[in-house]
Amino acid sequence: MNILTYKKVLFFFILNVFFSKNNLALSQNTAVNQDPKFEQLLKEKRKINSGITINNRYKIQVFTGNNELSKKAFVDFKKEFKDFDATIVFNTPSYKVWVGNYKTRIEAERNLKLLVKKYPNAFIIKPSKL
Repeated sequence: MNILTYKKVLFFFILNVFFSKNNLALSQNTAVNQDPKFEQLLKEKRKINSGITINNRYKIQVFTGNNELSKKAFVDFKKEFKDFDATIVFNTPSYKVWVGNYKTRIEAERNLKLLVKKYPNAFIIKPSKL
């Protein structure tokens, strides 16, 4: 090897050592500052997600439309039917208000008879996934 090759090898070796030490120093001095409300928000999201069971359950869809109208339909539904579970689900391209979480279709049909008086377009669904 000639002198120029030695200088190149030495130069790259020094660069490698320098950057590896700086990366080590950076990783040792890194601190994460997290807002305490973030953890609270995650806990709330986990609670909500655990309450939405999709697979192998029947639901009744009482409304479909845009975001604002679905929120209004949801609030109106909860005012009149306080004992029913309901949720708003976004399923492209619209929002849907789903009611109940029934194991059998017969259970869903019983409640559909009550709901169809107020929501004539209501129907039973069995969603496979969101």
